Amino acid sequence: MAINTEPHNLLRTDVTRQLVLQRELPDGQLRESIEASWLRSFDAGLDTQKMAEVEKLSRGDMQDLKEQNKLLLDCAAPEVEMLTRQYSADRALVMLADCDARLLAVKGNSDALDKAARYALNPGVCWSEDSRGTNALGTALVDGRPIKIEGNEHFLDRLTQFSCTSSPIFDPSGNTLGVLDMTHLRGRVQQPLEVVQMAARSIENRLFSASFSDNAVIAIHTRQQYLDSVWQGLLAVDPDGGLLGANQHAHQLLNIRDGSLKHRQLEEILGISANQLLGHLMQGKTYTLQTRAGNLYCRLVQLPKPRISVPFTAKQQVRRGTEEKRPDLTEVAGKNPRLSRSLKMALKGMSHDLPVLLNGETGTGKEVVARALHDAGPRAKKPFVAVNCAAIPEGLIESELFGYREGAFTGSRRGGMVGRFQQADGGTLFLDEIGDMPLALQARLLRVLQERRVAPLGGGEEVSLDIRLICATHRDMRALVAEGDFREDLFYRLNGVGVKLPALRDRADLPEFLISLLRATEQRMGFAHTVAFDACLLDKLAHYSWPGNIRQMETVLRAALAFLDDDETLITEDHLTDDFLEQLHNESDANGKGNGGILKQSEQQTIRKALDENNGNISATAKALGISRATLYRRLQEQEG
Repeated sequence: MAINTEPHNLLRTDVTRQLVLQRELPDGQLRESIEASWLRSFDAGLDTQKMAEVEKLSRGDMQDLKEQNKLLLDCAAPEVEMLTRQYSADRALVMLADCDARLLAVKGNSDALDKAARYALNPGVCWSEDSRGTNALGTALVDGRPIKIEGNEHFLDRLTQFSCTSSPIFDPSGNTLGVLDMTHLRGRVQQPLEVVQMAARSIENRLFSASFSDNAVIAIHTRQQYLDSVWQGLLAVDPDGGLLGANQHAHQLLNIRDGSLKHRQLEEILGISANQLLGHLMQGKTYTLQTRAGNLYCRLVQLPKPRISVPFTAKQQVRRGTEEKRPDLTEVAGKNPRLSRSLKMALKGMSHDLPVLLNGETGTGKEVVARALHDAGPRAKKPFVAVNCAAIPEGLIESELFGYREGAFTGSRRGGMVGRFQQADGGTLFLDEIGDMPLALQARLLRVLQERRVAPLGGGEEVSLDIRLICATHRDMRALVAEGDFREDLFYRLNGVGVKLPALRDRADLPEFLISLLRATEQRMGFAHTVAFDACLLDKLAHYSWPGNIRQMETVLRAALAFLDDDETLITEDHLTDDFLEQLHNESDANGKGNGGILKQSEQQTIRKALDENNGNISATAKALGISRATLYRRLQEQEG
């Protein structure tokens, strides 16, 4: 306790008496921050023995308050729920307030409190420092930093029964948006300040992504293990590489004053263009930047929203009224007999209610395969619901999967929320990255799969389920089981039919697969005519290792198609980004491919032959070859050089 009651020290009554009589506090009896708060409370005209009246908001005002703070409520709901569950044995109250210290959400067991205390802790009540004196909620907002206030440190006598911990919540611009608080009755087991502080940082990270929902969000840290933690730096980047925002940790990690990153170019700060960095990160892996201060690890948190297509041309016309065709099982398997056999077994297994477990490297098209299995079965017209277990914050996975009833926690959606299991009823549920599911949730998932019944958070009747289950992971599940990170009984429940998806570098039919994916990409981008690969380039692409697999390949193809001129029908190296071209050449050189010269010579002969057939007419030759005039001139200059 901050007021020391050991012999030779003043008691609380002596402290308050000296404050009233002399308008000052005795030295050494209160922490510096608490002493400053007491003096502010006294100057506000508060009396330690009197509790201010509770102002109750009307129903309409309360609805307006929640609507004004909807984003904060939505982003904080998982942390409020998680803290309440974690500290339920200690009868903790978890509270969320707005920037004026007015309560938005209160969750937990308040049975131990008297009627007056329960009334004062209802949503809508203001707990600002100038109305309630020194208290964690109000004082944290005034000081702008996390604080813990115990018992006698509270200014008002009525509050000395509590021990409170609060942390402010800041928006992406650094403005105070609200405050998170956990309150116990004095004398109960106490939580460390860091618990509430970390929960507040997690809320801020979710707020950051939500505030830039249409843009790419990149996580950075000087230590790789801190990525995906509450301590990661976050950068929001616009399509032109401009920085739209950066959280406090990003400013600290880059040693740049708060706010000064905004509206600068990413390349200016990190020494790499946004296109290059996103090209690396789109492969689904961590990318390491070399800086003067050492390594900076980067990971993509959120994909940018696709831009609206450029104005229509003869080449690019949207096929209105037609749906994008998804690949079927035959197209997915290609000319890989082992994969074809595995997929046929998976389809038969699903018809007998056996779960399917897909295993493959990141980017091998696990969701595409899952959709193809769903479309090939009798449930093709029923729901297909996909959940990425690694992309949802840990505190949100449970409510996302199982849903919650209305009133499960303050700030929950009106009418509750139907979970993904119920959404998939009658159809197929696809759980991607199942290996990243928190251990604590695995037991509940196992129970649901065994009983085929689910109950939403907050109680309510259990609902029967009729689903087919497909799970996927890039991780070694047996190793996770051996290390105790994944339940063995759940693994065997999920691994009804195991399907190993090959990496692109292991496919014998890679040239055919490249052409097939090119056709699918043309359709998605609305191309009115087909495009071909330059023979030399197709050979290089077929021998490239494709570390990002299908995801990387599709990104490369989309970029190449976007860079084609209107009169071009042939994809060459001129249509590849510099970053990918460098990777392609480096790997080709490392592999010691010896046919590059032969292919180059063949290309030169083809150009010369086309020129002869068109009597040296550049325009006609370029059209015959399917390349632009500029590309033809460049190739001729290379031959002459």
